[in-house]
Amino acid sequence: MCTQYNPAGRIGSLTRLQWLAVALVVTTGVLHVYAGIVEGRIPVALAGVGYAGALVLFFLDYRRRLLYLIGIPYTAVQIPIWLVAKSEYGVVDYVDKAVQVILILVLVYLYLNTPANSPGNTAATAD
Repeated sequence: MCTQYNPAGRIGSLTRLQWLAVALVVTTGVLHVYAGIVEGRIPVALAGVGYAGALVLFFLDYRRRLLYLIGIPYTAVQIPIWLVAKSEYGVVDYVDKAVQVILILVLVYLYLNTPANSPGNTAATAD
């Protein structure tokens, strides 16, 4: 049995690891929106908005396993883009990328350890 689904490891209806993923998503999302506004880079701000959209779907319990799977490349692709697009790197940049690397690892773990037939992993059927 996965420790992720052990009731003792839960905080509310989410596991500690899921809450960690939420905190990491909020952190990188806020940093992206802030950087996008400060630097005048709309695509960077939109990346942060994408994280917010994922959180809404996550809290609605909509296909969480699919969200984990999509979140991995969504987050991973931002690292090489950042390396190519930025000419100066600050502390906030490095913190954000560290958060993203940890987020990718957490998402991989959550994806691999979430059963495909668990609640929230199937679309609601239309009547």
